[in-house]
Amino acid sequence: MSVSYRQPGVVLTDRRFTVPLDHDDPAGETIELYAREAVASDKADRDLPWLVYLQGGPGFGANRFVGRPAWLGRALEEYRVLLLDQRGTGASTPANRQTLPLRGGPAEQADHLALFRSDSIVRDCEAIRPQVTGGAPWTVLGQSFGGFCTVAYLSLAPEGLSTALVTGGLPSLDAHADDVYRAAYPRVERKVAAHYARYPQDVERVRRIAEHLLTHDVVLPSGYRLTVEAFQSLGILLGSGDGSHRLHFLLEDAFVRTPSGAELSDAFQEQVQGLLSFAGHPLYALVHEAIYAQDERPTAWSAERVRAEFPRFDAAKALAGDEPVLLTGETIHPWMFDCDPALRPLRETAELLAARTGWTPLYDPARLAANEVPAAAAVYHDDMYVETTHALATARSIRGLRTWVTDEFEHDGVRAGGPRVLDRLLALVRDET
Repeated sequence: MSVSYRQPGVVLTDRRFTVPLDHDDPAGETIELYAREAVASDKADRDLPWLVYLQGGPGFGANRFVGRPAWLGRALEEYRVLLLDQRGTGASTPANRQTLPLRGGPAEQADHLALFRSDSIVRDCEAIRPQVTGGAPWTVLGQSFGGFCTVAYLSLAPEGLSTALVTGGLPSLDAHADDVYRAAYPRVERKVAAHYARYPQDVERVRRIAEHLLTHDVVLPSGYRLTVEAFQSLGILLGSGDGSHRLHFLLEDAFVRTPSGAELSDAFQEQVQGLLSFAGHPLYALVHEAIYAQDERPTAWSAERVRAEFPRFDAAKALAGDEPVLLTGETIHPWMFDCDPALRPLRETAELLAARTGWTPLYDPARLAANEVPAAAAVYHDDMYVETTHALATARSIRGLRTWVTDEFEHDGVRAGGPRVLDRLLALVRDET
């Protein structure tokens, strides 16, 4: 039963759908998808076209907006919007340390999670679209990993789309995860250098924290073991528009004086565990590298292996000399499944996914080259999370896709830019700019 309610300027309706767990076995087990329908209060009775929003991730539910912020206000000027919690996320049937044991042991859990990639998400969208639109095609707006899903949508079911919009999420069509991370580490180093140039006092602050973690066993109140590598992973903040400033404020009061000497403050530890914990989005860690897998090769903890090719990220070596300690970015490592209590029970499952071979292709280059769906993409210059050269190569491979390349925003431009990013993409697909 659908339930509707109001927020300022918007009417929201909870929607629930049943879809096959494995779309190749439509008569088999099913899972539930949750989505929130949003429509402008003054348009609630109108027959409007639909826009489905695919959140970044993988592993995050759709934004829980209050009112009409960011891009949503612009979308509600002309669309009904469906904010979809992709399978396994948000209020959809969950996949986490508490529920995955219902599948069986690690091998069964890994087989289950192999069904949580972009191809399954696209097929979910096609399964629910007739119930939502009455069969009419809809517009898709994909942010980050949602953009990966959008390109998969154009490959697998373009007939379901009237328009395709991508922000910060054009994937390589054929790069292995190793290629992705070899391109990523130099970008991350540039972002860290830019942060240190903006806040030079943070060079010494990061060194001091890293040295403390190398000589002390620090366990956060949640049970998260804060190693120096875990601390370095806070560099993921630098991929967002305000992330450098947030990181600076986090670092400035890291220590407090105690009877036994300087210790990391409770306030610092509380903030850090909130930033590092995967309790709310375990799929991000479990299937992150699998979103790049498309052939016989395993991902085999790609980010960890490739990191060894960039020794400047070794904190101990940096501390032994006078080099700044580099932070890392959007990478998943096996040690995370030791440090994080939300991931520890899933370590063997993660190992099996990392070793998995025979991944199916996610994109169809021939179909993309013949694309007829109006499409546009915002490509953020030197995006920390998505390699620009990979994104532009893919843009050239999708017939008719128009790009807006900008350095005005970081990866979160669709949030930070208010209505401007969506407005620009719609103008591009409508030949209004």
